[in-house]
Amino acid sequence: MTRKFAYVVYKITFPNGKIYIGKDIGRYGHTIRYFGSWNYARVEADFTKEELQNFTIRREILFEGTDKVEVGLREMALIVEQRANDPERGYNTVPKFRSTKAST
Repeated sequence: MTRKFAYVVYKITFPNGKIYIGKDIGRYGHTIRYFGSWNYARVEADFTKEELQNFTIRREILFEGTDKVEVGLREMALIVEQRANDPERGYNTVPKFRSTKAST
């Protein structure tokens, strides 16, 4: 049984319940040390200094594949499906979130 992952799409869940979905398509496949390229300033702004003193995040592997293009397409699909690009739900900025709520 191999412990090594190929390329992956992962989800990070922050203490406030917001999520970030990303991919790891590094040269040698996924590494346990990689936690993405989310915007640290946006995340940090949602927490107090005290909350940041004891801060736990969770990373889940949502998809694994051997084709970088397929992994990239799955990442975008999961971002939209899980609304990780909705500022009220997550920290992804791409693709741009389009609200389906009717304007009043």
